[in-house]
Amino acid sequence: MKRKILPLLVFLIYPLILLAQRNDGAVIAGDFADPSIIKVSNTYFAVGTSSEWAPHFPIYKSTNLKNWSQVGYVFDKAPEWTSGSFWAPEYYKIKDTYYIYYTARRKVDNTSFIGVATSKYPDKGFTDHGPLVTFGKEAIDAFIFNDHGQLYITFKAYGLDKRPIEILASKLSANGLKLEGEPFSLLKDEQRIGMEGQSILKRDGYYYLFYSAGNCCGVRCGYNVRVARAKNFSGPYQVFEGNPILSENDKWKCMGHGTFVKGPNGSDLYLHHAYNKQSTVITGRQALISELVWPKTNKWPRFKAQQITGGTVLDIHDDFTAQTIGKYWQWDFRNSTPIAIQKKGVLYLSGEVKADNQAGIVLTSRPVSGSFIMETTVLNSNAALKGLAFYGDANVAIGIGSENDHVVLWQVKDKQYSILAQTSVTEKPVQLKLTMKDGGICEFYYRQNNDNWKPLTSDHAITASALPQWDRSPRAGLHFKGDEHLSAQFADFSIVNEAE
Repeated sequence: MKRKILPLLVFLIYPLILLAQRNDGAVIAGDFADPSIIKVSNTYFAVGTSSEWAPHFPIYKSTNLKNWSQVGYVFDKAPEWTSGSFWAPEYYKIKDTYYIYYTARRKVDNTSFIGVATSKYPDKGFTDHGPLVTFGKEAIDAFIFNDHGQLYITFKAYGLDKRPIEILASKLSANGLKLEGEPFSLLKDEQRIGMEGQSILKRDGYYYLFYSAGNCCGVRCGYNVRVARAKNFSGPYQVFEGNPILSENDKWKCMGHGTFVKGPNGSDLYLHHAYNKQSTVITGRQALISELVWPKTNKWPRFKAQQITGGTVLDIHDDFTAQTIGKYWQWDFRNSTPIAIQKKGVLYLSGEVKADNQAGIVLTSRPVSGSFIMETTVLNSNAALKGLAFYGDANVAIGIGSENDHVVLWQVKDKQYSILAQTSVTEKPVQLKLTMKDGGICEFYYRQNNDNWKPLTSDHAITASALPQWDRSPRAGLHFKGDEHLSAQFADFSIVNEAE
Protein backbone atom coordinates (compact mmCIF):
# COMPACT_ATOMS: atom_id res chain seq x y z
CA MET A 1 0.00 0.00 0.00
CA LYS A 2 1.34 3.42 -0.95
CA ARG A 3 2.01 5.60 2.06
CA LYS A 4 0.15 8.91 2.17
CA ILE A 5 2.50 11.88 2.10
CA LEU A 6 1.67 14.62 4.59
CA PRO A 7 3.29 18.04 4.83
CA LEU A 8 5.33 18.93 7.87
CA LEU A 9 3.40 20.40 10.78
CA VAL A 10 4.02 23.56 12.73
CA PHE A 11 6.96 23.33 15.12
CA LEU A 12 6.32 23.49 18.83
CA ILE A 13 9.53 22.83 20.75
CA TYR A 14 13.10 24.01 20.28
CA PRO A 15 16.01 21.62 19.95
CA LEU A 16 19.14 22.12 22.00
CA ILE A 17 20.78 25.28 20.62
CA LEU A 18 24.08 26.79 21.75
CA LEU A 19 24.14 30.59 21.92
CA ALA A 20 27.52 31.80 20.71
CA GLN A 21 28.33 35.38 21.75
CA ARG A 22 29.08 37.51 18.72
CA ASN A 23 28.73 41.23 18.12
CA ASP A 24 28.89 41.50 14.34
CA GLY A 25 26.11 44.01 13.76
CA ALA A 26 23.23 41.77 12.65
CA VAL A 27 20.42 41.56 15.18
CA ILE A 28 18.89 38.63 13.29
CA ALA A 29 21.72 36.83 11.52
CA GLY A 30 21.27 34.87 8.31
CA ASP A 31 18.84 35.32 5.45
CA PHE A 32 16.05 37.57 6.80
CA ALA A 33 15.24 40.09 4.07
CA ASP A 34 12.59 42.83 3.99
CA PRO A 35 11.95 42.75 7.75
CA SER A 36 8.99 44.36 9.48
CA ILE A 37 8.73 45.03 13.20
CA ILE A 38 6.00 45.67 15.75
CA LYS A 39 6.08 46.36 19.48
CA VAL A 40 3.60 44.57 21.74
CA SER A 41 3.80 45.82 25.33
CA ASN A 42 7.50 45.34 26.15
CA THR A 43 8.16 42.73 23.46
CA TYR A 44 9.21 43.22 19.84
CA PHE A 45 8.20 40.92 17.01
CA ALA A 46 9.85 40.83 13.58
CA VAL A 47 8.81 39.01 10.42
CA GLY A 48 10.81 38.58 7.22
CA THR A 49 10.80 37.30 3.65
CA SER A 50 10.95 33.52 3.14
CA SER A 51 10.90 33.51 -0.68
CA GLU A 52 10.69 29.88 -1.87
CA TRP A 53 11.29 28.25 1.52
CA ALA A 54 8.57 26.77 3.68
CA PRO A 55 7.21 27.33 6.25
CA HIS A 56 6.49 30.88 5.13
CA PHE A 57 7.53 34.17 6.74
CA PRO A 58 9.62 33.39 9.87
CA ILE A 59 8.74 35.30 13.05
CA TYR A 60 11.23 36.31 15.75
CA LYS A 61 10.78 38.03 19.09
CA SER A 62 12.94 40.04 21.48
CA THR A 63 12.58 42.02 24.68
CA ASN A 64 15.70 44.15 24.16
CA LEU A 65 16.10 44.44 20.35
CA LYS A 66 19.46 42.70 20.68
CA ASN A 67 18.76 39.05 21.48
CA TRP A 68 16.17 37.48 19.17
CA SER A 69 14.65 33.98 19.12
CA GLN A 70 12.53 32.37 16.46
CA VAL A 71 8.98 31.63 17.62
CA GLY A 72 7.30 30.36 14.48
CA TYR A 73 5.99 31.24 11.02
CA VAL A 74 3.02 33.13 9.61
CA PHE A 75 1.97 30.21 7.39
CA ASP A 76 2.77 26.52 7.82
CA LYS A 77 1.18 25.88 4.43
CA ALA A 78 1.09 28.19 1.42
CA PRO A 79 -2.27 30.00 1.05
CA GLU A 80 -4.41 28.47 -1.66
CA TRP A 81 -4.16 31.45 -4.02
CA THR A 82 -0.35 31.52 -4.01
CA SER A 83 2.41 29.71 -5.92
CA GLY A 84 5.59 31.14 -4.37
CA SER A 85 7.83 34.23 -3.95
CA PHE A 86 6.77 35.03 -0.38
CA TRP A 87 8.28 38.49 0.06
CA ALA A 88 8.05 41.64 2.14
CA PRO A 89 5.61 40.89 4.99
CA GLU A 90 4.38 43.96 6.86
CA TYR A 91 3.04 44.03 10.43
CA TYR A 92 0.10 46.19 11.46
CA LYS A 93 -2.43 46.16 14.31
CA ILE A 94 -6.07 47.27 14.27
CA LYS A 95 -7.76 47.18 17.67
CA ASP A 96 -7.02 43.69 19.04
CA THR A 97 -6.13 42.07 15.71
CA TYR A 98 -2.70 41.64 14.15
CA TYR A 99 -2.31 41.90 10.39
CA ILE A 100 0.36 40.65 8.01
CA TYR A 101 0.25 42.25 4.57
CA TYR A 102 2.50 40.19 2.32
CA THR A 103 3.62 39.71 -1.28
CA ALA A 104 3.21 36.40 -3.12
CA ARG A 105 2.70 35.15 -6.66
CA ARG A 106 -0.87 34.45 -7.68
CA LYS A 107 -1.21 30.86 -8.80
CA VAL A 108 -3.43 31.49 -11.83
CA ASP A 109 -1.01 33.86 -13.60
CA ASN A 110 2.23 33.82 -11.55
CA THR A 111 1.89 37.58 -10.92
CA SER A 112 3.11 39.09 -7.64
CA PHE A 113 0.34 40.75 -5.65
CA ILE A 114 -0.40 41.65 -2.02
CA GLY A 115 -2.40 39.43 0.31
CA VAL A 116 -3.42 39.83 3.94
CA ALA A 117 -3.71 37.53 6.96
CA THR A 118 -4.95 38.19 10.49
CA SER A 119 -4.58 36.76 13.98
CA LYS A 120 -5.35 37.60 17.59
CA TYR A 121 -1.67 36.95 18.28
CA PRO A 122 1.46 38.52 16.75
CA ASP A 123 3.32 35.21 16.40
CA LYS A 124 0.80 32.47 15.60
CA GLY A 125 -2.66 31.57 14.41
CA PHE A 126 -2.80 33.64 11.21
CA THR A 127 -5.79 33.19 8.91
CA ASP A 128 -5.37 34.17 5.28
CA HIS A 129 -7.93 36.42 3.59
CA GLY A 130 -6.58 36.08 0.07
CA PRO A 131 -5.28 38.74 -2.34
CA LEU A 132 -6.01 42.37 -1.46
CA VAL A 133 -4.07 44.45 -4.00
CA THR A 134 -4.15 43.08 -7.58
CA PHE A 135 -2.94 46.10 -9.52
CA GLY A 136 -1.32 46.05 -12.96
CA LYS A 137 1.49 43.61 -13.75
CA GLU A 138 2.92 43.73 -10.22
CA ALA A 139 1.92 45.17 -6.84
CA ILE A 140 4.42 44.46 -4.04
CA ASP A 141 5.89 45.80 -0.78
CA ALA A 142 2.87 46.84 1.26
CA PHE A 143 3.05 49.49 3.99
CA ILE A 144 0.09 50.70 6.07
CA PHE A 145 -0.31 54.26 7.31
CA ASN A 146 -3.02 55.86 9.47
CA ASP A 147 -3.62 59.49 8.60
CA HIS A 148 -6.05 61.10 11.05
CA GLY A 149 -8.09 57.90 11.32
CA GLN A 150 -8.06 57.02 7.63
CA LEU A 151 -6.07 53.90 6.81
CA TYR A 152 -4.00 53.78 3.62
CA ILE A 153 -2.08 50.96 2.01
CA THR A 154 0.95 51.94 -0.04
CA PHE A 155 2.76 49.72 -2.52
CA LYS A 156 5.24 49.58 -5.38
CA ALA A 157 3.74 49.57 -8.90
CA TYR A 158 4.89 49.54 -12.53
CA GLY A 159 8.09 47.65 -11.78
CA LEU A 160 7.47 45.43 -14.83
CA ASP A 161 6.21 48.16 -17.17
CA LYS A 162 8.11 50.36 -19.59
CA ARG A 163 7.52 53.41 -17.44
CA PRO A 164 8.91 54.79 -14.17
CA ILE A 165 8.17 52.90 -10.97
CA GLU A 166 5.74 54.63 -8.62
CA ILE A 167 4.79 54.31 -4.98
CA LEU A 168 0.99 54.21 -5.04
CA ALA A 169 -1.52 54.49 -2.21
CA SER A 170 -5.13 53.51 -1.76
CA LYS A 171 -7.62 54.08 1.01
CA LEU A 172 -8.13 51.00 3.15
CA SER A 173 -11.32 50.00 4.95
CA ALA A 174 -11.47 50.38 8.71
CA ASN A 175 -11.10 46.62 9.15
CA GLY A 176 -7.99 46.58 6.94
CA LEU A 177 -9.36 43.99 4.51
CA LYS A 178 -10.71 45.99 1.56
CA LEU A 179 -9.51 48.76 -0.75
CA GLU A 180 -11.67 51.87 -1.07
CA GLY A 181 -11.50 54.16 -4.09
CA GLU A 182 -8.85 54.31 -6.79
CA PRO A 183 -5.09 54.13 -6.16
CA PHE A 184 -3.17 57.40 -6.44
CA SER A 185 0.51 58.23 -6.85
CA LEU A 186 2.71 59.40 -3.97
CA LEU A 187 6.11 59.43 -5.67
CA LYS A 188 7.41 58.62 -9.15
CA ASP A 189 10.87 57.28 -9.95
CA GLU A 190 11.73 59.98 -12.46
CA GLN A 191 15.44 59.11 -12.42
CA ARG A 192 14.71 55.39 -12.92
CA ILE A 193 17.03 54.30 -10.14
CA GLY A 194 14.50 51.96 -8.53
CA MET A 195 12.02 52.58 -5.74
CA GLU A 196 10.44 50.12 -3.29
CA GLY A 197 10.25 49.01 0.34
CA GLN A 198 8.68 52.27 1.51
CA SER A 199 7.92 53.33 5.08
CA ILE A 200 6.29 56.57 6.26
CA LEU A 201 6.68 58.69 9.40
CA LYS A 202 5.02 61.98 10.27
CA ARG A 203 7.00 64.65 12.10
CA ASP A 204 6.59 68.42 12.64
CA GLY A 205 3.89 68.74 10.01
CA TYR A 206 5.71 66.73 7.32
CA TYR A 207 5.09 63.26 5.96
CA TYR A 208 8.48 61.59 5.46
CA LEU A 209 8.51 58.84 2.84
CA PHE A 210 11.54 56.55 3.24
CA TYR A 211 12.21 54.18 0.35
CA SER A 212 14.88 51.87 -1.03
CA ALA A 213 16.53 52.53 -4.38
CA GLY A 214 18.91 50.55 -6.58
CA ASN A 215 19.36 46.84 -7.17
CA CYS A 216 18.15 44.88 -4.13
CA CYS A 217 19.85 41.57 -4.51
CA GLY A 218 22.92 39.56 -5.40
CA VAL A 219 26.62 40.33 -5.60
CA ARG A 220 25.99 43.38 -7.80
CA CYS A 221 23.44 44.93 -5.47
CA GLY A 222 23.36 48.68 -5.00
CA TYR A 223 20.55 49.15 -2.48
CA ASN A 224 20.33 52.30 -0.34
CA VAL A 225 17.72 54.23 1.61
CA ARG A 226 16.38 57.61 0.49
CA VAL A 227 13.78 60.04 1.75
CA ALA A 228 11.22 62.49 0.40
CA ARG A 229 8.69 64.63 2.29
CA ALA A 230 5.39 66.46 1.80
CA LYS A 231 2.98 68.64 3.74
CA ASN A 232 0.10 66.34 2.80
CA PHE A 233 -0.02 62.57 2.74
CA SER A 234 -1.00 62.57 -0.93
CA GLY A 235 1.92 64.85 -1.84
CA PRO A 236 3.54 66.41 -3.71
CA TYR A 237 6.72 64.92 -2.23
CA GLN A 238 10.05 66.72 -2.37
CA VAL A 239 13.05 64.39 -2.77
CA PHE A 240 15.97 65.16 -0.44
CA GLU A 241 18.98 66.48 -2.34
CA GLY A 242 21.32 64.77 0.13
CA ASN A 243 20.12 61.24 -0.66
CA PRO A 244 20.97 58.49 0.06
CA ILE A 245 20.74 58.77 3.85
CA LEU A 246 21.68 55.12 4.54
CA SER A 247 23.95 53.11 2.25
CA GLU A 248 27.01 51.14 3.37
CA ASN A 249 29.84 51.06 5.88
CA ASP A 250 33.05 49.10 6.27
CA LYS A 251 31.22 45.82 6.97
CA TRP A 252 27.73 46.01 5.45
CA LYS A 253 26.44 46.94 2.01
CA CYS A 254 23.16 47.32 0.12
CA MET A 255 21.11 48.43 3.11
CA GLY A 256 17.40 48.88 2.68
CA HIS A 257 13.76 47.78 2.94
CA GLY A 258 12.71 48.19 6.54
CA THR A 259 10.15 49.63 8.92
CA PHE A 260 10.33 51.78 12.03
CA VAL A 261 9.56 51.08 15.66
CA LYS A 262 9.92 53.11 18.84
CA GLY A 263 12.88 52.07 20.95
CA PRO A 264 12.82 51.86 24.76
CA ASN A 265 13.91 55.51 25.01
CA GLY A 266 11.43 56.73 22.41
CA SER A 267 13.91 56.84 19.54
CA ASP A 268 12.91 55.92 15.99
CA LEU A 269 14.64 52.65 15.11
CA TYR A 270 14.73 51.21 11.61
CA LEU A 271 14.87 47.43 11.19
CA HIS A 272 16.22 46.75 7.70
CA HIS A 273 18.41 44.33 5.81
CA ALA A 274 21.95 44.38 4.38
CA TYR A 275 24.60 42.03 3.01
CA ASN A 276 27.71 41.29 5.02
CA LYS A 277 30.60 42.32 2.76
CA GLN A 278 32.55 39.17 3.60
CA SER A 279 29.95 36.43 3.20
CA THR A 280 27.55 38.41 0.91
CA VAL A 281 25.09 36.11 -0.89
CA ILE A 282 26.05 32.99 1.09
CA THR A 283 24.41 34.38 4.23
CA GLY A 284 21.91 36.55 2.38
CA ARG A 285 20.31 39.79 3.51
CA GLN A 286 20.57 39.98 7.30
CA ALA A 287 18.61 42.18 9.70
CA LEU A 288 20.22 45.31 11.16
CA ILE A 289 18.90 48.17 13.28
CA SER A 290 19.80 51.78 12.53
CA GLU A 291 18.64 54.79 14.54
CA LEU A 292 17.00 57.75 12.83
CA VAL A 293 18.15 61.13 14.16
CA TRP A 294 15.92 64.21 13.88
CA PRO A 295 17.77 67.56 13.76
CA LYS A 296 16.07 70.88 14.46
CA THR A 297 12.55 71.52 13.18
CA ASN A 298 12.14 71.24 9.40
CA LYS A 299 15.62 69.80 8.91
CA TRP A 300 16.01 66.49 7.09
CA PRO A 301 16.62 63.36 9.24
CA ARG A 302 19.70 61.16 9.05
CA PHE A 303 20.68 57.68 10.23
CA LYS A 304 23.17 56.61 12.85
CA ALA A 305 23.94 53.19 11.43
CA GLN A 306 23.81 50.12 13.66
CA GLN A 307 23.36 51.68 17.04
CA ILE A 308 21.98 48.35 18.22
CA THR A 309 24.00 45.26 17.35
CA GLY A 310 23.30 41.56 17.70
CA GLY A 311 24.02 39.78 20.94
CA THR A 312 23.79 36.13 19.92
CA VAL A 313 24.22 33.90 16.92
CA LEU A 314 22.69 30.43 16.99
CA ASP A 315 24.94 27.40 16.62
CA ILE A 316 22.69 24.37 16.38
CA HIS A 317 23.30 21.14 18.29
CA ASP A 318 20.23 18.93 17.96
CA ASP A 319 19.98 15.43 19.41
CA PHE A 320 16.36 14.98 18.27
CA THR A 321 15.00 14.27 21.73
CA ALA A 322 12.26 16.91 21.50
CA GLN A 323 8.75 15.87 20.57
CA THR A 324 8.76 17.77 17.27
CA ILE A 325 11.40 19.02 14.87
CA GLY A 326 13.06 22.39 15.43
CA LYS A 327 11.60 25.68 14.27
CA TYR A 328 14.75 26.50 12.36
CA TRP A 329 14.10 23.85 9.68
CA GLN A 330 12.84 24.93 6.24
CA TRP A 331 12.52 23.24 2.87
CA ASP A 332 11.93 23.92 -0.83
CA PHE A 333 8.16 23.52 -0.84
CA ARG A 334 7.85 23.88 -4.62
CA ASN A 335 9.95 20.80 -5.32
CA SER A 336 9.47 18.42 -2.41
CA THR A 337 7.05 17.25 0.27
CA PRO A 338 9.14 16.14 3.24
CA ILE A 339 8.11 13.83 6.02
CA ALA A 340 10.21 14.45 9.15
CA ILE A 341 9.46 12.65 12.40
CA GLN A 342 11.43 12.68 15.65
CA LYS A 343 11.21 9.74 18.01
CA LYS A 344 13.50 8.68 20.86
CA GLY A 345 16.54 10.59 19.65
CA VAL A 346 16.20 9.75 15.97
CA LEU A 347 15.02 11.97 13.11
CA TYR A 348 13.38 10.00 10.29
CA LEU A 349 13.39 11.83 6.94
CA SER A 350 11.65 10.78 3.73
CA GLY A 351 8.98 12.04 1.33
CA GLU A 352 8.16 12.74 -2.29
CA VAL A 353 9.92 14.95 -4.82
CA LYS A 354 8.90 16.31 -8.20
CA ALA A 355 10.05 14.34 -11.22
CA ASP A 356 12.53 17.01 -12.33
CA ASN A 357 13.99 17.51 -8.86
CA GLN A 358 17.57 16.22 -9.16
CA ALA A 359 18.61 17.01 -5.58
CA GLY A 360 15.97 15.22 -3.52
CA ILE A 361 14.71 16.39 -0.14
CA VAL A 362 16.76 18.74 2.01
CA LEU A 363 15.66 19.77 5.49
CA THR A 364 17.56 23.03 5.71
CA SER A 365 18.76 25.70 8.13
CA ARG A 366 19.97 29.25 7.38
CA PRO A 367 23.75 29.74 7.51
CA VAL A 368 24.64 32.82 9.55
CA SER A 369 28.31 32.86 8.56
CA GLY A 370 30.30 32.36 5.37
CA SER A 371 32.36 29.78 7.24
CA PHE A 372 30.76 26.87 9.09
CA ILE A 373 31.08 23.20 10.03
CA MET A 374 28.06 20.90 9.66
CA GLU A 375 27.89 17.33 10.98
CA THR A 376 25.45 14.44 11.30
CA THR A 377 25.34 10.72 12.09
CA VAL A 378 23.51 8.38 9.69
CA LEU A 379 22.19 5.32 11.52
CA ASN A 380 20.66 3.14 8.83
CA SER A 381 21.78 1.48 5.61
CA ASN A 382 19.63 1.23 2.47
CA ALA A 383 19.61 2.20 -1.20
CA ALA A 384 18.60 5.79 -0.48
CA LEU A 385 21.18 8.57 -0.30
CA LYS A 386 21.24 9.98 3.25
CA GLY A 387 23.46 12.72 4.63
CA LEU A 388 24.29 16.43 4.41
CA ALA A 389 23.63 18.94 1.67
CA PHE A 390 24.25 22.58 0.84
CA TYR A 391 21.24 23.49 -1.28
CA GLY A 392 20.45 26.38 -3.61
CA ASP A 393 17.44 24.88 -5.34
CA ALA A 394 16.36 21.57 -6.85
CA ASN A 395 18.91 21.82 -9.65
CA VAL A 396 21.88 23.36 -7.82
CA ALA A 397 23.17 21.49 -4.76
CA ILE A 398 26.17 19.65 -3.31
CA GLY A 399 26.51 17.11 -0.53
CA ILE A 400 27.90 13.99 1.07
CA GLY A 401 25.84 10.94 1.98
CA SER A 402 25.66 7.26 2.77
CA GLU A 403 24.16 4.93 0.13
CA ASN A 404 24.16 1.15 0.74
CA ASP A 405 27.78 0.35 1.65
CA HIS A 406 29.30 3.54 0.19
CA VAL A 407 29.88 7.14 1.17
CA VAL A 408 29.21 9.36 -1.82
CA LEU A 409 30.26 12.90 -2.69
CA TRP A 410 27.68 14.31 -5.12
CA GLN A 411 26.56 17.44 -6.84
CA VAL A 412 23.66 18.71 -8.94
CA LYS A 413 24.77 21.13 -11.63
CA ASP A 414 23.18 22.19 -14.91
CA LYS A 415 20.15 20.10 -13.92
CA GLN A 416 22.26 16.92 -13.75
CA TYR A 417 23.06 14.74 -10.75
CA SER A 418 26.60 13.32 -10.67
CA ILE A 419 28.85 11.42 -8.26
CA LEU A 420 32.21 13.15 -7.79
CA ALA A 421 33.81 10.60 -5.46
CA GLN A 422 32.88 7.59 -3.36
CA THR A 423 34.38 5.06 -0.99
CA SER A 424 33.17 1.89 0.70
CA VAL A 425 32.29 1.64 4.38
CA THR A 426 32.04 -1.56 6.35
CA GLU A 427 29.47 -0.81 9.06
CA LYS A 428 26.96 1.63 10.45
CA PRO A 429 26.61 4.25 11.80
CA VAL A 430 28.51 6.67 9.56
CA GLN A 431 29.40 10.19 10.65
CA LEU A 432 29.54 12.86 7.97
CA LYS A 433 30.95 16.39 7.91
CA LEU A 434 30.63 19.26 5.44
CA THR A 435 32.70 22.38 5.96
CA MET A 436 32.43 25.72 4.21
CA LYS A 437 35.37 28.10 4.30
CA ASP A 438 35.70 31.75 3.38
CA GLY A 439 35.67 32.03 -0.36
CA GLY A 440 32.96 29.39 -0.72
CA ILE A 441 35.26 26.33 -0.75
CA CYS A 442 33.49 23.20 0.52
CA GLU A 443 35.21 20.13 1.98
CA PHE A 444 33.71 16.75 2.86
CA TYR A 445 34.66 14.14 5.47
CA TYR A 446 33.44 10.85 6.92
CA ARG A 447 34.36 8.55 9.79
CA GLN A 448 33.17 5.54 11.82
CA ASN A 449 33.47 4.70 15.50
CA ASN A 450 34.65 8.26 16.24
CA ASP A 451 37.95 7.62 14.46
CA ASN A 452 39.81 10.45 12.77
CA TRP A 453 37.94 12.26 10.01
CA LYS A 454 38.83 11.06 6.50
CA PRO A 455 38.48 13.47 3.55
CA LEU A 456 36.37 12.47 0.57
CA THR A 457 37.67 14.58 -2.30
CA SER A 458 36.99 15.08 -5.98
CA ASP A 459 39.42 15.90 -8.78
CA HIS A 460 38.58 19.60 -8.48
CA ALA A 461 37.66 22.02 -5.72
CA ILE A 462 33.95 22.26 -4.99
CA THR A 463 32.62 25.75 -4.40
CA ALA A 464 29.29 27.15 -3.30
CA SER A 465 29.43 29.96 -5.85
CA ALA A 466 26.57 28.61 -7.96
CA LEU A 467 24.24 27.91 -5.03
CA PRO A 468 22.81 31.34 -4.09
CA GLN A 469 19.67 32.31 -5.98
CA TRP A 470 19.05 35.95 -6.88
CA ASP A 471 16.64 36.67 -4.03
CA ARG A 472 17.75 34.21 -1.34
CA SER A 473 20.78 32.53 0.17
CA PRO A 474 21.39 28.77 0.03
CA ARG A 475 20.52 26.54 2.98
CA ALA A 476 22.47 23.78 4.74
CA GLY A 477 20.99 20.67 6.28
CA LEU A 478 19.94 17.03 6.19
CA HIS A 479 19.43 15.24 2.89
CA PHE A 480 17.38 12.32 1.58
CA LYS A 481 17.14 11.04 -1.98
CA GLY A 482 15.45 7.75 -2.69
CA ASP A 483 12.24 5.80 -2.95
CA GLU A 484 9.54 7.34 -0.77
CA HIS A 485 9.06 4.03 1.04
CA LEU A 486 12.62 4.24 2.35
CA SER A 487 13.89 6.75 4.90
CA ALA A 488 17.00 8.28 6.36
CA GLN A 489 17.63 7.91 10.10
CA PHE A 490 19.77 10.58 11.77
CA ALA A 491 21.04 10.51 15.35
CA ASP A 492 22.13 14.15 15.53
CA PHE A 493 22.76 17.35 13.62
CA SER A 494 25.04 20.32 14.30
CA ILE A 495 26.13 23.43 12.50
CA VAL A 496 28.77 25.68 14.04
CA ASN A 497 29.28 29.09 12.47
CA GLU A 498 32.65 30.77 12.68
CA ALA A 499 32.89 34.49 13.37
CA GLU A 500 33.24 36.80 10.39
